Amino acid sequence: MKISLKLLLSTMVVMALALGLSGFFFVNYVFETSLEREVGQAGDESSILGFAFETAALNVPAKYSVLPDRTVEEIALNLERGGRDANRLIRIADEQKKVLHISDGFGADEQLLQQIEPDTKSYRIIHVNGGYYVHTCAAVSALDRILYLETLKDVSDVFTERAMGFSLYRRVTLAILLIGTVIMHLIASLLTKPIRLLTKATRRMSAGDYAYRARQISHDELGQLTCDFNDMANALEENIWMLEEEIEAKEEFMGAFAHELKTPLTAIIGYADMLRSHRLDEEKSFLSANYIYTEGKRLEAMSLRLLDIIVAKREEALLSETPASEFFDYLSEMFTEENRKMHFEFCYDEGTVWAEVNLIKTVLVNLIDNACKASEEGSTVRISGIRLDDGYQFEIADEGIGIPKEEQNKITKAFYMVDKSRARSKNGAGLGLALCVEILKIHQSELLIQSEQGKGSRIGFILGGMS
Repeated sequence: MKISLKLLLSTMVVMALALGLSGFFFVNYVFETSLEREVGQAGDESSILGFAFETAALNVPAKYSVLPDRTVEEIALNLERGGRDANRLIRIADEQKKVLHISDGFGADEQLLQQIEPDTKSYRIIHVNGGYYVHTCAAVSALDRILYLETLKDVSDVFTERAMGFSLYRRVTLAILLIGTVIMHLIASLLTKPIRLLTKATRRMSAGDYAYRARQISHDELGQLTCDFNDMANALEENIWMLEEEIEAKEEFMGAFAHELKTPLTAIIGYADMLRSHRLDEEKSFLSANYIYTEGKRLEAMSLRLLDIIVAKREEALLSETPASEFFDYLSEMFTEENRKMHFEFCYDEGTVWAEVNLIKTVLVNLIDNACKASEEGSTVRISGIRLDDGYQFEIADEGIGIPKEEQNKITKAFYMVDKSRARSKNGAGLGLALCVEILKIHQSELLIQSEQGKGSRIGFILGGMS
């Protein structure tokens, strides 16, 4: 069941109960008030008739010490026919509650008469001959006799008005409910419109339209829900875009990896087969074996770099406070002019950095190794350290081929090389910078690249540190 229908039905039920109960109590209040008024009037009329009867009894000739039954009946007839209310319904009984006079149409039983006591009066509501009456009974003193006077007052109009009131209220209630149904349907439709828009949006998104957004038409809680939904959709779209980009990158990675493996493996297999199946002179044998060795070492280095990248993709580094000089001492021992045929310059400020030492050493070694591969023999590679107010900056500068501006955002991707032939000739696989990026990520840092084609490159990074 739709929420708009639930809202409509619940509202109608509440309205029906409210109108029904309020109508019932209102009509009943009017009825009870009117009936109380009629009962009061019936009591007053009974008192007046009793007084009139006693007055008439006093006018009886003195020769009668006791009021005769015949006289009682005569007085009763006069009371019955006199006054504005002609044809009153009365009944008179003697001391033994024997009926002396009864009006035509007086249909009340003697239950109230039998219960009444001298000097008392009482009443009840009775239903006789299809009508409703106030039945009163009171004791009357007539000379030396105690008589009982009963009256009937027709109050059928009060009950009729009650029935008409209930009938009218039912019709009014029905009309109000019908009008209320139309109004509440419009209100429910208006209130649930944001939900329908959200439903439409979810269906569009589930069908693959991640750019679709729900329209915000209010500023209440549902409007806030729409706003939150759109924020969620934006985040979801961004995550999907990132996943698609990551999948694309992985596909590119696998393609590049397959290509990097296919070419040397084909050559290695070819040269190995040539050595196995042909008799070659010493020079060709050496060249073949040397190619197999060189390409094998390059594949080995590539495999180790790939393993390093996988290991580096972890959530956090094990940081420790380390003097910057420790890194430069390590690098000066590893990179010497004798084994690299390059000129290395080391210049650094004293300072302390927060880092996982072995990982940062790996980053620095890779950056220097890339600088050497991009430079001619005898070129200068400068390794510097600069103390900053909020950290410590490492920088490696070379005099190599440089990186074209349009390719500077690509060089950190795995297997990407600016000069593939030059890199492969120096056992490069295009994985060094990709490894550096992953290591720096877990140090909350990134590569800072400045390069000009034909003039060299400056690549560095900043770590948190202490002065």
